[in-house]
Amino acid sequence: MDLYISSLLLGALGLGAMALSGLGHQSHGHSHGHGDAGHAGHGHHGDGAHGHDGHAGHTGAHGVKHGGRDSLLWSLMSPRILFSLALGFGAAGELVRPFLPDGILRAAAALLGAVLFERFIVTPLWNFTMRFASQPALTLESAVADEATAVTAFDSNGQGIVSVEVDGQIVQVLATLQPADRSLGVRVRAGQRVRIEDVNAAASRCTVSLI
Repeated sequence: MDLYISSLLLGALGLGAMALSGLGHQSHGHSHGHGDAGHAGHGHHGDGAHGHDGHAGHTGAHGVKHGGRDSLLWSLMSPRILFSLALGFGAAGELVRPFLPDGILRAAAALLGAVLFERFIVTPLWNFTMRFASQPALTLESAVADEATAVTAFDSNGQGIVSVEVDGQIVQVLATLQPADRSLGVRVRAGQRVRIEDVNAAASRCTVSLI
């Protein structure tokens, strides 16, 4: 088995395995996490002393250049891209076999075909497919710090029913007013807005505070 057939089989098997296992979707989520961390770091850098603005600006620009190179290298090392290039290299090498003898010209044509295949066929198709990948369903815990609406007036024990939107659906749960508000004699009326402070998803209960 020659280099081109081996490369074609490796790329096809690798992409197939990634598609079946959903590794491509997990990698996409991981890259978003890195993007958020980078944004937070940028905000922290902006809080530096005014006396070092010039040096900080130079350092920031230098960091962007390094970050750009690191990001490009990391992207090129992505398993999806490597498998795509391998598949394109093998397929292109086999396609030009009748026209080019084994050697540098055939290898160059196969390499060019690999880049074009990854850029204009696999990448658009992969991105299109990932748009329809299922997103993990949100749970009641995700509603912490969200606003909710009192469905009923709270009783003397500071308990009542509230409704909150979770993953696009309106959910009603038993809510208890936080002790600090109860000690102040706060009463929650039906229709009043409250904030969810804590959630016990197993018991479908939550602790709320008055907004």
